Amino acid sequence: MTSPTPPQAPSPALGWLLAVPALLGTLISLVLPTAQTIWLSLQRGGVLRESTYVGFANYGKLLGDGEFWRAAWFTLSLVALPLLVAVVVAPLLAVALDRAGTWPRRAGRIALSLAIVTFSPVGVAAAWTRGLAPDAPGLAGLAEGLRDPATAPGTLRLIVAAGTFGVVCALAVMAFLPALRAGSLPQGFSGAPGISDAPGFSGTPGFSGAQGLAGPSRGGVAPAMLVVGVVVAIATVAVGLQTFSFGLVLTRGGPERSTETLAGLQYDSAFRMAEFGPGASVATLTGVILGVLGTAATAVATASRLSVTLTPRTAPEPGPAVPTAPAAGPTAAGPVAAAGREGGSVGMAVGIVALVVFLAVALVCAWPWIDGVLASPGSAADSLRSQVNTWVPAIGGAVVSVGVAYLAALGIGGLRPLGRGSEWLLLAFAPWLFVGTGPLGVANWQNMRNMGLIDSFAALFPPLLVSVPALLVLTLLCKGLAERTDKDFFGGVFLPSLPMAGILAGAVALVNAQDLLWPLLVAQKPTLFTAPVAQMAQLGSFSSAGPDVGAATPLLVVAVALVAVVAAQLLYLDRLAITTNGSRARTAAA
Repeated sequence: MTSPTPPQAPSPALGWLLAVPALLGTLISLVLPTAQTIWLSLQRGGVLRESTYVGFANYGKLLGDGEFWRAAWFTLSLVALPLLVAVVVAPLLAVALDRAGTWPRRAGRIALSLAIVTFSPVGVAAAWTRGLAPDAPGLAGLAEGLRDPATAPGTLRLIVAAGTFGVVCALAVMAFLPALRAGSLPQGFSGAPGISDAPGFSGTPGFSGAQGLAGPSRGGVAPAMLVVGVVVAIATVAVGLQTFSFGLVLTRGGPERSTETLAGLQYDSAFRMAEFGPGASVATLTGVILGVLGTAATAVATASRLSVTLTPRTAPEPGPAVPTAPAAGPTAAGPVAAAGREGGSVGMAVGIVALVVFLAVALVCAWPWIDGVLASPGSAADSLRSQVNTWVPAIGGAVVSVGVAYLAALGIGGLRPLGRGSEWLLLAFAPWLFVGTGPLGVANWQNMRNMGLIDSFAALFPPLLVSVPALLVLTLLCKGLAERTDKDFFGGVFLPSLPMAGILAGAVALVNAQDLLWPLLVAQKPTLFTAPVAQMAQLGSFSSAGPDVGAATPLLVVAVALVAVVAAQLLYLDRLAITTNGSRARTAAA
């Protein structure tokens, strides 16, 4: 009897070929604008007068008079409370939901999804501006402190923390929950080739202390949670350093520049004062910090051999561990195989209480926005034209940037052109892992002007051709799938990873649609305003009507996005497992 022929793996050369579009996209939309930004930072001039080379004079002035340091310190201070939520509140909530069982965990995922799809930085900030009115309702009255230079910084910190509490906690919990699946693997779920498939592996005397009898708490959960926590912390700081919408909408850097952020300083220098050199200097220094953070996060993920995989859809939900009599042999792992994620009635009660507390706090923090949405008048900001301007470029840009990233992820993570160390190729993209439109905004605006695209619909499309965060996540997923499957590349890697590419495309589309900076730079005609820009214009008008707080999150869009996100959470994301150093994922219920 002949054994079946194993599926033939595609050539590693195909992996290099699939990575080419991402390399070209990175060169065109990231590397060259970065070099252009550095070059502009060595000049003075801009739109109104001819540029002249001045060397490092812009940096000397910027660092010497303290503008950069003041803005950098205040920007970092805005991150402090969201960082606490991301690395303390979120993992505690994730553990509580994980131990509570299937339906509380899934109920938590649905509630967290609502916080994600309804988040609009401009909308939230616009809602808080209602607190500046004499008859400010409830919690929004806190915004009154923005009028005084002495109290404005602390007030803005509290508003940013409250306005972002739900989305920061939700995104962090989504990252921690898969890490809690790391740990021991019951027999029957294939592990990395050459390890769990080795004959006699599960019965080798003395080996159980590594990942077998140690159980989930020591076999893989703690390292996975630690690595994810480090990456989440770095990402929170990196995103916070690019805070723009809250500062521009609520204070515009005032009063007396007491609330100026790095992004606001760059915007004022480059576009309000029409001096590209000083603005590019701020962008360059910010980009250096983001590059270090992106490289550090990628190095941590790669050095820890972080990978993402899917647990089987048909696996039963394990119950609480029940000690059993040892089977024949010194390494029987009956308790480990029976060990589950549920902590019985106590675990369920704790999980439900934790979820209720989160919902209560999130509701209080979001109430100024909710109240603003309910009181919002209809306006041009919510017109069909502004929605088309918002969502067509946002979705188109997401499809391109994530699609290019997905091809590279299939090549690097799935086909492994450099073998076991292929994910180190991600370091070539790592400096731009957290770079948004802001640090490259001066160079990209100049390129749009040179091409004659300013004030055109085409200019509304995001200028980034590859999503580096999507590339990282998809590469780790393709890597995990390739290590844990006995199917061919198409059935074992491509098909299981395709839903994640769609999920990430949707996430990037949401981020693109809520961006204020890029469409604000390239579109001055009201007919080209996106919903966030229209909201901003509304706030700056002399109209007595209140801001249309819900314009960037219309009910139809929220409903469609919520259905898609909930389906993704329950059918796919709840099956993800994050492992490190070759640790194996346990098979919890789908």
